[in-house]
Amino acid sequence: MASYLQVENISKSYGDRVLFSNISFNINEGDKIALVAPNGTGKSSLLKILAGIEHSDRGGEVKFMRDIHVAFLDQNTAFNPDNTIFEEVYARMSDLSPAIVEYEQAVESGDAKRLERAIAAMDATDGWSIEQNIRQVLTSLKLTRLNQPMRELSGGEAKRVALACMMLQNADFLIMDEPTNHLDIDIIEYLESYLQRSRCTLLMVTHDRYFLDRVCNTIMEIDRGGLYTYRGNYTQYLEKREERYTNMQAEIDKSRNLMRRELEWIRSTPQARTGKARYRVNAFYDLKERASVNLATSNVEIDVATSRLGRKVIDCMDVNLSFEGRKMLDNFSYKFTRGERIGIVGSNGVGKTTFLNLMAQAIAPDSGVIEHGETLRIGYYSQRGITFKPGQTVLECVQDIADLVKASDGHAISATTYLNRFLFPHETFNKRVDILSGGEQRRLYLLMVLMRNPNMLILDEPTNDLDIMTLNVLEEYLQEFKGCLLIVSHDRYFLDKSVDHIFVFEGEGRIKDFVGKYSEYREYMKEKEDEERAKQRVATPAKPQQRTHDTSKRKLTYKEQRELEQIEADLATHSAERAELEAELSSGTLPYDRITAISKRIEELVSLIDEKEMRWLELNE
Repeated sequence: MASYLQVENISKSYGDRVLFSNISFNINEGDKIALVAPNGTGKSSLLKILAGIEHSDRGGEVKFMRDIHVAFLDQNTAFNPDNTIFEEVYARMSDLSPAIVEYEQAVESGDAKRLERAIAAMDATDGWSIEQNIRQVLTSLKLTRLNQPMRELSGGEAKRVALACMMLQNADFLIMDEPTNHLDIDIIEYLESYLQRSRCTLLMVTHDRYFLDRVCNTIMEIDRGGLYTYRGNYTQYLEKREERYTNMQAEIDKSRNLMRRELEWIRSTPQARTGKARYRVNAFYDLKERASVNLATSNVEIDVATSRLGRKVIDCMDVNLSFEGRKMLDNFSYKFTRGERIGIVGSNGVGKTTFLNLMAQAIAPDSGVIEHGETLRIGYYSQRGITFKPGQTVLECVQDIADLVKASDGHAISATTYLNRFLFPHETFNKRVDILSGGEQRRLYLLMVLMRNPNMLILDEPTNDLDIMTLNVLEEYLQEFKGCLLIVSHDRYFLDKSVDHIFVFEGEGRIKDFVGKYSEYREYMKEKEDEERAKQRVATPAKPQQRTHDTSKRKLTYKEQRELEQIEADLATHSAERAELEAELSSGTLPYDRITAISKRIEELVSLIDEKEMRWLELNE
């Protein structure tokens, strides 16, 4: 198998903090690799060095195989806010013809002569196939309003545009930094399916453990400045990592026993030594270094008291809410109870975050009643993240809430001790919050939410920017949490471990309550979709309803009557085929090639249906 990338002796430090030192590795064609490590240990820096955005500190070499096309997906892609979605994607594809943009603008202008010239230019440059390819990829990512300005997009929509730009490059080697952040679950599952079937070589950073398990065949880990490679998926990595640590600990214990004997020799031997003795002294110091390795890992420690919660939590009665002309809640009634653990799923824009704001009393409903229990104390971890004053330090942020935190056993912990437990050492206390990494800011935000001792936690996308180690600790804490949980998340693994029933936001204000974990809900939906497709295949297409003809109008000729009957039959056939293809497209399990073919056929059917409906109207008039 051909080597696609060779990396030799690259290093990265920030000040006196070493992220990694003199690491080397090789990536072969077809490898699908995930890079894992705690926040702040250099994952994103390593990806940027490989993508040519940053450089190794002390030389080293990054060598891609000749003619390999590399595409890089950053965590946050900078866009031109004034461009439309189509213009932004087009601008990032250097080999396209300007005829495509002119055609799009001509359609918008309504200028018939300009449109005629633009169509001629499209014909001459084969712009139709390029434009169609862009539209198909954007449609597969559920981006249909192609003339929408980039400045109006949500974080999830902007991420989908970045994904489209990457996919359209048809690159041999993909480098992706947190590709699932801000995406809804349907798009994550589509991307998962696309990468499973793609022949591309992949190196990515992600905290989505189901995504890791299903896409990757290799895990690379940055640990104490070194790089370790494990063949297999994430589950196999956990097993092999534990085995490596066991072996390393055995070697350390052996070195410590040997060092004790050598230490006795060092202390008992006179200072004047032969050459051989000097060699033994030097070997002792090497042995001492190996024996002093500490394999203990630092993890976040969550230990906070939960305030007493009475029988009444939140009661909702006939709640209605609309936002910017869209119905978010339609006569919603529900009584939240103590110990309830609810996950919220649904497409972007259906009102999940708006619902959390409503429950947290950040906004008011249009009508209906929302009553909060007297003992209710909400901890709201919002998607927008931490808020702080300009120049404020880590310690000042925490002390704005309290100097002491009440632990689960009732005793008080100082704010500084609590910061240590969330992996903020003393030297970070006076560090400005605005220069913390994204993961560090999210960790500090979680600390500030929990130190208020809430008895109801409302979490909006809590997994974004948190590393896997912190997520594991948070999941264990939530499993023991005695209050009420309300969580919006796109992380399927996190939902499966943390909640026991699901609110499914279906749009138009409708909320379906599904009792069970998220994986059980997805299995249930797939079974329903399979049943619907089976019904559509056996159903006889209904003919379009016949219109009553005005007898005063000219009667159709025999030929026109036959044409009308054929049009009605064709319309029924095309409509049935379109419905079946749209149902298949929404399954979320199709390979990219099939999605492309379906999208192309749907466009053809729409055009055919429009054409035949126009002729049908002409004949009936």
